Amino acid sequence: MKKSLFKSFSIIILLVFISCGKEKNQYEIEAFNKIEKLESLMIKAKAKKIDVKREESLLWFSNEFIKFANWDENNKDQVEKAFGYDRFFKKDAAKLANELPDLERKKVIEILDKGIAQLEKIIDGSITRRPTPKIDWGNIKVTDKALINKGKPVFLHDYFSKTVGIPLTNKDVYNDHLGNMHHGGENLYEVHQDRAINPWLLNEDGTFDKDRLKLLTDIPDTNIGFLYLWNSGLPDWLKKKDSSVQVGRSLFMGLDIDNPNVREHWGKIANKTGELTKDKKVTQLGFVLANEPHWFAEKGYWTQKFGEMNSISIHTLGNFRNWLSEQYNNNITALNKNWKTSFKDFNAVEIEIPIDKKLRGKPIWYDWCRFGMARSLDWFTHIQNSLRTSYPNAPTSVKMQPRYFVGNYRSHGLDFESLTELTSIIGDDAKAQGSRSLNVKNPESWEKRYAYSWEEIPFSYDFMESVSPNKIHFNSETHFLSLTKWKDLNTSPDYIRSVFWLATLHGMDASTSWFWARDPDGSPENRLEGDLDFWDPGLGGAYAGSANMQPQMVNEIAQVFMDMNSFSDEIIALRNQRKPIRLFYSETSAINKKQHMTSLFELYESFYFEGLSMGYATEKIIKKQDNSNWDAIVVYDTQFVTDDEFNALQNYVNKGGTVIIDNTKSLSKNEYGQARKKRLKNGKGKVVVLKTKSYEEVKQKSLALLDNVLPEIILTESNGTTDKGCTWRVVDNQKGGYWVNILNIGKNNAKLNLSFKNDKKLNITNMITGEKLNADFNLKPQGVLLLEISK
Repeated sequence: MKKSLFKSFSIIILLVFISCGKEKNQYEIEAFNKIEKLESLMIKAKAKKIDVKREESLLWFSNEFIKFANWDENNKDQVEKAFGYDRFFKKDAAKLANELPDLERKKVIEILDKGIAQLEKIIDGSITRRPTPKIDWGNIKVTDKALINKGKPVFLHDYFSKTVGIPLTNKDVYNDHLGNMHHGGENLYEVHQDRAINPWLLNEDGTFDKDRLKLLTDIPDTNIGFLYLWNSGLPDWLKKKDSSVQVGRSLFMGLDIDNPNVREHWGKIANKTGELTKDKKVTQLGFVLANEPHWFAEKGYWTQKFGEMNSISIHTLGNFRNWLSEQYNNNITALNKNWKTSFKDFNAVEIEIPIDKKLRGKPIWYDWCRFGMARSLDWFTHIQNSLRTSYPNAPTSVKMQPRYFVGNYRSHGLDFESLTELTSIIGDDAKAQGSRSLNVKNPESWEKRYAYSWEEIPFSYDFMESVSPNKIHFNSETHFLSLTKWKDLNTSPDYIRSVFWLATLHGMDASTSWFWARDPDGSPENRLEGDLDFWDPGLGGAYAGSANMQPQMVNEIAQVFMDMNSFSDEIIALRNQRKPIRLFYSETSAINKKQHMTSLFELYESFYFEGLSMGYATEKIIKKQDNSNWDAIVVYDTQFVTDDEFNALQNYVNKGGTVIIDNTKSLSKNEYGQARKKRLKNGKGKVVVLKTKSYEEVKQKSLALLDNVLPEIILTESNGTTDKGCTWRVVDNQKGGYWVNILNIGKNNAKLNLSFKNDKKLNITNMITGEKLNADFNLKPQGVLLLEISK
């Protein structure tokens, strides 16, 4: 057999282990034998001009995790300690630490078996695949619609909080396999401020700390990257100068955003940062202006145990009074009537924070929630303006948590629409979940129908993409791999492939996953060594059961991104489709109603499996965007809207638009719960009132009214239940045919049939493998298909 160019290194490692007297591990030996086989196949593939970048990543991860398994085996006490920091794993920490090395080796064997089988089929011609483009991390172009690599769209992935202390030039950590974005300041704790843009940059005397600035300016200007503004604390000198600077702080925003001293301090830092980093590549993915900001102000919310919004400062109260004066046109009588109070004037207005949840639906609740949103918008506008004074058009984002859009709580102080409009990049850290939460014994609601919990991603992404369709989208901390409440050492590669494909299809251009914390020798990074006695030992708990222990997980991430980048033009075409039906979103109803987002998601979910790209309409979207981009707006279970929202819908109808309403209760009240006498009337367009409370009936009648928006291709599904599990999209491929993307997020195997509306014969090709398919075929749970249909 011809010797592999890669073989010698693997053989040497094996011989070293044996010669040093190390007891042979059967799984390790098996893994090295499979590595040898894969390397031999790669030689054959290269001789046939077959691209083997996928196999190069598979080899890299296999060798790395064999090394990691050996470190874990030789340091079981440290591994046990890591499991012990996790509240769910600690009771079995010793057992898990003992089992981990062989589990990692077995997973290496599994991914090698899969890779070998695939490459054998490619070599013998059973299947084909496109070459994956090599990413030039130093020459990525950022456009309004996509990131561009060598003239083609590209999707980038790396890891958040990546091996702190390792230089950005270290090829064992920054490479094509793990990712090679440069960064600065994603370190959570004050004891680890290297490269961070943080409040300690500015000294009391007004000078800047040269050593800290050097950590920022020393970032090599070679690779695309991003910079964080960490605002979790403040320097002691500022706290001594003004003891109120942290009153009304939040979990990750350790400061009062209304305090003049804080605003001046951070304004100077943002301005200096812009001056030092202007036009550098590390800023291409933007300045992340905050990490997971929120200001929950309602009694009993879990963040209060960390000091979030337990009170408000005199500055916040003063700003609230001024805001109220503007909202009520300086008419204190109107406010008193609304609030049922008797304040002398606006300077006398008081409010108890945290606010009682019983007040939800009352004018005082609405006013506080709206002010909270305006308050944070003002802060981020201030920081962005300060940054752009020295760095005009500096790219920016805010890492918002989509769960706070999707969820029903609304005292969080986040106006997702306005913040998405404000920054030049859509920012988030959406989460998903591959199996049941560790703190739950009984099945969770999503398990009844789905293979994994997917809802947060498309429901929120479609909103943000509707607000800003011409911006790139950066998820700077994907929580698809693990959560505080969910980790699975046997995470399925099928789940990994499906969830990243799903997020990319809905707009995600770049992402960094939580988290990578292995040093090149296999040991945990410096922050995880020793006893974790800082304020959040959850960092140690995060390591246990994470991607750092799962070769099948991290390898599949690399593989799915290589596959998506092979079909980046098709994916971009699929996600840039026109969104013909827009769901009307009202923040007014979301604030006032206890279950508004639950209700809206039920309608969204009903439409989601009909082959359409979903979108939203709001007052601002209607006013600012071309209304011909959609055919109708659907209003469902939305009783509370402002007069401006109502008028935007009426003007849309007057100009020829179609509004479909569930029943006359929708749009019937203003923001304060007062009855609205007006009803939408026909204009050049029409108003269709369906007289139903059923979201399913709303969907069916809307599709019947707008039959022309449905694709020419029909997908029928049988999966043993009455619910659909396959979400799909169709787009014209400009060659007389179509590209079809199908994701089975349902829990059962799906029997599918594709047909044309006119019953013409169709030819189907699996674009990922080159295989021909019949009109009837199966798709397993978490399965991904990209098809080409020709007539």
